[in-house]
Amino acid sequence: MAILDRVLRRAPRVAAPVEEQRMSVIEHLEALRRMLIVILVAWAITTIAGFVVSGQVVEWLVSRAGLGHAVYLGPGSFVLTRLQVAIYIGFIIAAPVVIQQIWWFVSPGLHRNERRLTLPLVIATIFFFALGVAAALYALPLYIRVLNSFAPTNVTYLADVAQLVGFILLMVIGFGIVFELPVVLVVLGLLGIISSRWLYKNRIWWFIGLALVANFLTPGVDPLTPLLMFVPLYIFFELSALILKVSGR
Repeated sequence: MAILDRVLRRAPRVAAPVEEQRMSVIEHLEALRRMLIVILVAWAITTIAGFVVSGQVVEWLVSRAGLGHAVYLGPGSFVLTRLQVAIYIGFIIAAPVVIQQIWWFVSPGLHRNERRLTLPLVIATIFFFALGVAAALYALPLYIRVLNSFAPTNVTYLADVAQLVGFILLMVIGFGIVFELPVVLVVLGLLGIISSRWLYKNRIWWFIGLALVANFLTPGVDPLTPLLMFVPLYIFFELSALILKVSGR
């Protein structure tokens, strides 16, 4: 909301006629319309392409989860599963376009020196999202093994492909969003909502919070597994605070 408020209220220092100010608002609404159209078109195209390979992706996900096979419980349920996978594939592949369009829309609300960081922030957003997706797929076998370990010995897991794929896709998107932590912190710092001083002052609470997030995202009985998530998240936090400190925020 802070960014949108700065975008909509951006006006020259000299008093402008009411008609010109209205035109400025209309221009911003046109920019919003253009952004949404570009995002939806990109998502639609990548979803169609994703549907073509969705069958192979489902097969790979079942194999990656460490399961020999999965079942579907209705005549048309696998088609719906493929469509669901295609939508997520489309979102992931179209993510660079989505991120670029969002930054393009909010950049007018940034100051000139902040605007120079738009391209690096776009690249960083894409990079950290892809890193989160990779981390989720890497941790997938561990998730399935740990969750199945709670079942008694005389109970066998029969994987419903729709539920399994839905779980994996939500996990992938969740990891991608969580790994955007450094980008979010830097942007909030640029907007003046937080500062490096505030981050350092509340470092202990960030330490505890990130540790809890890491334990939730990487279930396991051993204390080393959550470190695979906690260490990079905490490094992201420290780097974000350092970037804000160096930039005088």
